[in-house]
Amino acid sequence: MSTREYDLIVIGAGPVGENVADRAIRGGLTAAIVESELVGGECSYWACMPSKALLRAPAALRAARDVAGAAEAVTGGVDVAAVLARRDRIVHDYQDTSQVEWLQGAGIDLVRGHGRLAGEREVTVTAADGETTTLRARHAVAVCTGSAALIPDIPGLQDAAPWTSREATGVRTVPSSLIILGGGVVGLEMATAFTALGSDVTVIARSTLLGGLEDFAGEAVGAALTGAGATVLAGRGVEHVARSSDGVSVTLDDGSVVRAEEILVATGRVPRTEDLGLEHVGLEAGSWIRVDDTMRVPGNDWLYAVGDVNHRALLTHQGKYQARVAGDVIARRAASNDVDTSAWSALAATADHSAVPQVVFTEPEVAAVGHTEASARDAGIDVKVVDYDLSWVAGASTHSDRYEGRSRAVIDAERGVLVGATFVGPDVAELLHAATIAIVGEVPLHRLWHAVPAYPTVSEVWLRWLETAGL
Repeated sequence: MSTREYDLIVIGAGPVGENVADRAIRGGLTAAIVESELVGGECSYWACMPSKALLRAPAALRAARDVAGAAEAVTGGVDVAAVLARRDRIVHDYQDTSQVEWLQGAGIDLVRGHGRLAGEREVTVTAADGETTTLRARHAVAVCTGSAALIPDIPGLQDAAPWTSREATGVRTVPSSLIILGGGVVGLEMATAFTALGSDVTVIARSTLLGGLEDFAGEAVGAALTGAGATVLAGRGVEHVARSSDGVSVTLDDGSVVRAEEILVATGRVPRTEDLGLEHVGLEAGSWIRVDDTMRVPGNDWLYAVGDVNHRALLTHQGKYQARVAGDVIARRAASNDVDTSAWSALAATADHSAVPQVVFTEPEVAAVGHTEASARDAGIDVKVVDYDLSWVAGASTHSDRYEGRSRAVIDAERGVLVGATFVGPDVAELLHAATIAIVGEVPLHRLWHAVPAYPTVSEVWLRWLETAGL
């Protein structure tokens, strides 16, 4: 057994862990990062990047078919083999050589193996060959182990060998039929992708689609999936799952049975903390790790938990935001106790609470940031809602011959600022950052009046929102 010492030890080399270590290195510290799988993590190989690769070709084909002059040039459907080959290129054929080279260039040491907390500022790493290394931190340990797919306790489900998002995004052969359990982001993105790739898809959701977003977002995506040939069963429970030589059968709460070649479970996430040694530092194994706005764990001034594992905002971009904060805070605290962690300072992840942007890459796209109408009312805000049909904006008619879309602005009427925005329609992801800036900056509506949108673009919806709001 060998022992090594660093200023910072990071467990988990996904985008979050990489950013924590990088910011600490930039702040003058030394850092080691521990990883048992591929450097680059879930997002790079099994989630964000491969899923968007599967979705991009169908989206591009749809866009071409919706514009006269381009539509006539489309003579075929999606080339499945080419889509999967492009996915493989985007995930670098599941090799992390380039990511390891980046770590080396950044001055971050990589320790391969499974890391566990052994006590205060101490991590033991067990390599694949059984060799154990002890790492000791002078200042901090950051847990960045992310989350894994939740497999619900449904009779027969575990034995049915269900897919999770990993199997779905890494698919080698597209199944003829696919049952998807879950009506959230992962479930609906994969329903969109596999329907376009030729599967007969059935989505089964216990409640509404895209819960937590505006109701019209889930309704629009559900209608589009149905129009594309998928079956959407919302508000339905599952009683039993069984696999046989013919595939998978799912018995619903009304006694009906749905059958398919494969089944994908997309019903939520659990923290990857079961075998992390949390019990050695006074925390519960398998639990989410609660943190303050600097990502520090209360009661352990040396321990930080960043990204999905703290359950604040399970999104890669938000985890990287937290990572930048945590890495800078760790470096500052190592040098001085004079650290400004007040709201909206550079050393506090304030946006986690009220300005989290999210894009759902379905057909149609959904882009949202901040409050929904319901969450704003629950927060006691004096709410004014402005709805506007995106197809009424001049830029929509030039963008697509069949443009359909909807938008909502949620306004704090007392303060006269935007606190939430939702867009549903083709390519609306590119509208989102302006709304994020307006919310984070708390830009008064009367000042937004002077932010003139270019004509003719779909961004002209901002002007229409202000006019509808009475400005």
